Amino acid sequence: MAWTTLGRLVRGAGAAALAAAAATVFAAGAWAGPDPARVIGPDECGECHKAEVNVWRKTHHYTTFQELPRKDKAREIADKMDIRRLKSESLCLNCHFTEKAEADGATDTIAGIACESCHGAAKDWNDIHSDYGGKDVKRDSETPEHRQQRIAQSRAAGMIQPSMLYDWAKNCYGCHTVPEEKLVNVGGHPAGSKFELVTWSQGEIRHNVWYTEGKENPEAPVEQKRLMLVVGQMLDLEHALRGVAKATEKADYAVAMAGRAKAAAQRIKQISEAATTPEIDAVLEVAGSVELKLDNADALNAAADKIREHARALVANNDGSGLAGLDPLIPGPDQYKGAPAQ
Repeated sequence: MAWTTLGRLVRGAGAAALAAAAATVFAAGAWAGPDPARVIGPDECGECHKAEVNVWRKTHHYTTFQELPRKDKAREIADKMDIRRLKSESLCLNCHFTEKAEADGATDTIAGIACESCHGAAKDWNDIHSDYGGKDVKRDSETPEHRQQRIAQSRAAGMIQPSMLYDWAKNCYGCHTVPEEKLVNVGGHPAGSKFELVTWSQGEIRHNVWYTEGKENPEAPVEQKRLMLVVGQMLDLEHALRGVAKATEKADYAVAMAGRAKAAAQRIKQISEAATTPEIDAVLEVAGSVELKLDNADALNAAADKIREHARALVANNDGSGLAGLDPLIPGPDQYKGAPAQ
């Protein structure tokens, strides 16, 4: 990747800004959250997924609904952005809350980050997803043919399943990377959290309880964690390039995005030295072909689009079994973000 412009941006902001930017997972890919008109809410999901909802209620995704509006820092940012009510302003709603449309057309903020924030607004697919082949047919007696059809139809209607790694992880990065220049430069909002996909997905939000009937909550298999490691860094790079593309001035946002892009590219290079695939090699080639500079939106977004397609191809073409060389790079339980419910 051409880093001359990054060097100028970083030198202008100082060494401390570079250290902060490199340590911060910050990307952009503006995410509007699930469509309120198609949201059904976590209570309805919990009719079948009781164990998952119980896990969720022990997470920051749940408690943010009550806690965020009471935080002094949140109020300080809101004041700078002329936001009066955090639960009704899109800049806050999109990433901190779940909104649902009411019968009269109004919307109501009903929860923090909930089921549909990750798995897609469920109105169009919930009934399909819950039908195992007729009124009296249970999950354990569903035919393989019907299951295959049900999954395909649910996905077509907007459901994001756990196996759709890139798609649900994209939603994580859409928020944890704070894709709003003004919110950072004017509001003083942190330029993203220190988000890494394995570290955060295997911590407090882990909810692998469906097939154990809520009795266990195991880690993802190592093969899946290998793919998470790679896809997460690809998403970092993709979102960071989009962030530099949308930046309008040499300020905190642009510097953070440029630093994030450089750090992600370096980590992907480290990954490639441990185990590689054609998709990983292709992403490194893309990273080396684009300049990180202001007023370069077309080239940066085109590069991000290519990385997105390579990340999707990686998930489609690999089950992780051939990437054992990555195991030393995978964060261990001592690094997980919070403790998962057991």
